[in-house]
Amino acid sequence: MAEVQPSTHPLVPSPVVFSFPVPLQSANGHAAMGPTQGSSPRPSLSPPLPAADAAATSARSRGAGLWEGRALTGAARGGSASLGRAAGGASRPLSAMAALRALLPVVRRPLRPRPGCATLRPFASEADFKYILTEKKGKGRNVGLIRLNRPKALNALCNGLMAELNQALAAFEADPVVGAIVVTGGEKAFAAGADIKEMGNLSFQDCYSSGFLSHWDQLTRVKKPVIAAVNGYAFGGGCELAMMCDIIYAGEKAQFAQPEILLGTIPGAGGTQRLTRAVGKSLAMEMVLTGDRISAQDAKQAGLVSKIFPVDTLVEEAIQCAEKIASNSKLITAMAKESVNAAFEMTLTEGCKLEKKLFYSTFATEDQKEGMAAFVEKRKANFKG
Repeated sequence: MAEVQPSTHPLVPSPVVFSFPVPLQSANGHAAMGPTQGSSPRPSLSPPLPAADAAATSARSRGAGLWEGRALTGAARGGSASLGRAAGGASRPLSAMAALRALLPVVRRPLRPRPGCATLRPFASEADFKYILTEKKGKGRNVGLIRLNRPKALNALCNGLMAELNQALAAFEADPVVGAIVVTGGEKAFAAGADIKEMGNLSFQDCYSSGFLSHWDQLTRVKKPVIAAVNGYAFGGGCELAMMCDIIYAGEKAQFAQPEILLGTIPGAGGTQRLTRAVGKSLAMEMVLTGDRISAQDAKQAGLVSKIFPVDTLVEEAIQCAEKIASNSKLITAMAKESVNAAFEMTLTEGCKLEKKLFYSTFATEDQKEGMAAFVEKRKANFKG
């Protein structure tokens, strides 16, 4: 190791000694790590390289802080460090500060993304979205509204639309002000299904290897409550998208269907599973096997929809419901949603155990203390979570 003499610079304590590895020039022209002056160099075991490769290797070595028989010099040149060689090939010791200055250009190089790594795109404004519109609604702007916006295609769910939907959901999920989300479409169609033009020529291998439609499930992983405001057609993927939401409000003219059987396929985003849990086996089987549609009134009677409103007031009613939800503790609301959703995945005994654990957990929160104190004191609770 070649030593740089202790520095007298006021910012560097004098006992500090900086040492740098000094590669030696081997017989075949390659840099090889070895002892400093006065010792015999060790031969390199690497095979000879072409001149161009050897030059590139030497340049990379210098960039990494390795010098071929050179020492850091340059304090005498206006304080700027440079690389140099002493007379006779001997390395000249330099101050520690000059050594550090020489390393700064290497340290300051900007980091470059690794090839193949995706760059995260920040949440875009409305103008950046092509297939959806987003805004905050409600008196406290605590409701996130997402409107599917492909009217010419009846809001067919193409990959681009679903990617933007997921991005908007993630942004509202991360927004501490937003307490609930409303997803809606147009008056003629909530979403008429998946984009058949995109999937028509896919093979089994394409679907299986790419996990086709798997990114649709992000909606089910949102912790904040999501309300679907359905006007017009909710067919195929549109019906499946609505069923991924926590609450479905329907306009008077809304229609629901799983018509995939008419296209020679079956529902692929939860239609056979969520529809059966929502309306029962008999009606679900009839809808899936015939492709027949049901009205908003039939959907409400079967339990698929919770409320029906006039077409022109539907979205506003959904926003009012979302405002009411957002006024509660966001933390406790997320726990309540988790407990209800668990009923579809667990036995009654297991579900009740989970409910008890989540119930007990609420007593570790400030919002539980505030809520019960407000009830006793007959005032409105001021939730923080």
